[in-house]
Amino acid sequence: MTAAPTTLSLPQADDFHVHLRQGALMRAVTPLLVGSGVSTVYVMPNLKPPISTTDQALAYKKELQPLAPSVTFLMTLYLSPELTPAEIHKAAKTGISGVKSYPRGVTTNSDGGIESYTEYYPVFKAMEEVDMVLNLHGEIPSDAEEGVCVMNAEERFLKHLESLHRDFPNLRIVLEHATTKAAVEMVKSLGPTVGCSITVHHLSLIVDDWAGCCHNFCKPVAKFPYDRAALRDVIKEAHPRFFLGTDSAPHPRHAKEAGTSVAGVFTTPLVLPYLATILESFGALDQLKGFACENGRAFYKPPQKTAAQSQAISLVRSETAVPEEYRFKDESGEERSVVPFMAGKKLAWKVQA
Repeated sequence: MTAAPTTLSLPQADDFHVHLRQGALMRAVTPLLVGSGVSTVYVMPNLKPPISTTDQALAYKKELQPLAPSVTFLMTLYLSPELTPAEIHKAAKTGISGVKSYPRGVTTNSDGGIESYTEYYPVFKAMEEVDMVLNLHGEIPSDAEEGVCVMNAEERFLKHLESLHRDFPNLRIVLEHATTKAAVEMVKSLGPTVGCSITVHHLSLIVDDWAGCCHNFCKPVAKFPYDRAALRDVIKEAHPRFFLGTDSAPHPRHAKEAGTSVAGVFTTPLVLPYLATILESFGALDQLKGFACENGRAFYKPPQKTAAQSQAISLVRSETAVPEEYRFKDESGEERSVVPFMAGKKLAWKVQA
């Protein structure tokens, strides 16, 4: 029997879906990227107000960069009626990487989300022309009369992914944070311009883990054991169009532990230790490099890494406890905290300083 490795050397990872918020929370969580094993992040635009113009995206990037100078921030725009083909061409010239679509009301700060894709076809055509990525939050809004709820909202969405790919075959499209076997099968059935991100937490959780546990509650919610198995299996088979996008989404503890919990799981500070620990648990540690460092980069085609980012990092086998919380002061100076995924539990790996 081959001995389990005690050290792993790999490129610095890419996280193709992260929420860095704004204000005091942004200033608290963004520096935690340093030391996480990640050097490139794809930043979500669902702020208040949403990032819907090139100028807003560049201003946001200007706020983020000093907080983690060694990290490359890939910026995105929020799909809304205000977004025009002209703005897409302007954004592409400045290096903005993609556009994020949120169905109305399905997750944090998505009240301005879309209700129909057809009206955005001129925008998608412009994106196809400039080779910009369309990122889809793959759920439809819950509707009791139509039999739609959080457990089947993703599967009901997949027909929209299929039709968008059919109508724009050269448009790079990413189905974000897949949670179902149906989503995996759909992406695999489509062409090379369709990719799919998978989070750290959805490789670990099933529905029982978030029902009654607010800190594991996210959108889309974790589903059934067979859905989690499909996510794990597609990584084990080294499918090149599935890659890391953590959807790390910090919220203050008091907002998570409220009567109605906000959606989001926070994994930013320990991305690679989480991922190595979880992949090893189902026999996929050998896929860490491809899933976290190669597949997403090949699909997104981001700028070349800097010399510092090109330096390999090491993960060492060392039992390490996840902090119970990360403390910060809010805009009014009040003490707050963010609770990370698996708070207080042990990880098998850590990034070597």
